[in-house]
Amino acid sequence: MSAQKVQVKEIQLLINNQDVSTENYVEVRDPGRLTDVVGRVAQARVEHVNEAVEAAHAAFQTWRHTSLDERLAVLYKIEYLLKEEATELAATLSRENGVLYSTSLGEIDMAVRAIQATVKNVKSFFEPVIKEDGDSWVSVEKRPIGVIAGIIPWNAPMVLTMQKVAPAIVTGNTLVMKPSPNSPMGVSMILKKVASFLPPGVINVIHGDAEVGSALNKHRLVRKISFTGGGQIAKYIMKDAADSLKNVHFELGGNDPAIVLNDADIDDIIPKIVGSAFRRSGQVCFAIKRVYVPETLYDIFYEKICQFVSQYKIGHGLDERATFAPVNNKNQYDSVNKLIERIKNSNAQLVQLGEKLEPENWDNGYYIQPAVVRDVDPKQEIVTCEQFGPIIPLVSYRNEEEVVNMANDTEYGLGSSIWTSNFERGLRIARQIEAGMTFINGAGQSHLGYESMPFGGVKQSGIGRENSDIGLVEFIEYHAINYHK
Repeated sequence: MSAQKVQVKEIQLLINNQDVSTENYVEVRDPGRLTDVVGRVAQARVEHVNEAVEAAHAAFQTWRHTSLDERLAVLYKIEYLLKEEATELAATLSRENGVLYSTSLGEIDMAVRAIQATVKNVKSFFEPVIKEDGDSWVSVEKRPIGVIAGIIPWNAPMVLTMQKVAPAIVTGNTLVMKPSPNSPMGVSMILKKVASFLPPGVINVIHGDAEVGSALNKHRLVRKISFTGGGQIAKYIMKDAADSLKNVHFELGGNDPAIVLNDADIDDIIPKIVGSAFRRSGQVCFAIKRVYVPETLYDIFYEKICQFVSQYKIGHGLDERATFAPVNNKNQYDSVNKLIERIKNSNAQLVQLGEKLEPENWDNGYYIQPAVVRDVDPKQEIVTCEQFGPIIPLVSYRNEEEVVNMANDTEYGLGSSIWTSNFERGLRIARQIEAGMTFINGAGQSHLGYESMPFGGVKQSGIGRENSDIGLVEFIEYHAINYHK
């Protein structure tokens, strides 16, 4: 699929299953061709937030009493919708957030898997726990919470939307969703169609600035905030939530270490490590952010990883030749480039690799060549920060104890990975890592892992979990009943 001029889509607010236009619209531009406007998005005012929350609250009074079969029927419709809309939706996603078309298709497939996993995990979820003795009877039951505020990031908006929408509605809640202004279109288009499967008000969509977001977070009828994004924004949300003691679920950033052991097959693991580190141009919360390599393998590992990264072809997300796309927005582009300049002015060695497909269009997009950094101090910024861009540092280590200490020396704790030919050795080290998730010989969930693993982090990488039956718990309250005989 090649990049081409497309009709500019206009996205409205969605309140109580009605499109709502506003006085103010913001343009969405293609990160790979900044001269192209791909959409105009209505910006809410605070009164729109109130209308959306009131609609969700009214809908909750009925939706909470629907049967599980009714809710599951909606999930089946969403699954079918995503499959039917995949081609057009993937093109929209690539135009608004810059990723490769193949990556957008893969994201929609993951969104389908999120629906399927939710269906599987919820089947026995609502069975009450009942205990009884000679004196009394106790039932511990699960109930929906109420209105959920769902705040979505720009980097993988479709799958992260479905990881909130599916468990929230299947457990009987209603939603006010706020997509990222850097990738609002695909999510809004699909949620409008999803809303048509549901009673008015079950799903509402607003767009807007920080004032609008704060109004949503503070609203007295919002019972929980589910946010995926950066830690700094999470702190503001937590302050907003404190006024009414709202519950929060945060899936935040990571600084995921990859520990290469000296028995690993380098030729086998390098494509997998690179694939994780540079997926979505490095803009993934649980992408590999730093690689620890035994000092005896360091030089050969560096040589081979550079050879692999040099094969990337950097271009527009809809260019069929491209294997590497631009970053999403100006703030991220500027932040990554400034980090690159600071590395170049340090004692570390940085090399930028890959082929520019359209050099003449390079300055018309947020293009950054993928970079590999060697001879890095373990305390250097590129090792300790979440770069969220296409730079990967290689850190040398001497023994297992040293590398575990270095891997854990961070306030992040989302994902991590161990690379080895010995499962028992890998498992022993994995159990010493301070993270919500550790992968052995991989850098993401397998099909079984996606279905069964609670996704989330420790320390400043999050509060709560998504996916699995544990993720469903984020969207219910427990109600205990005790009968005295």
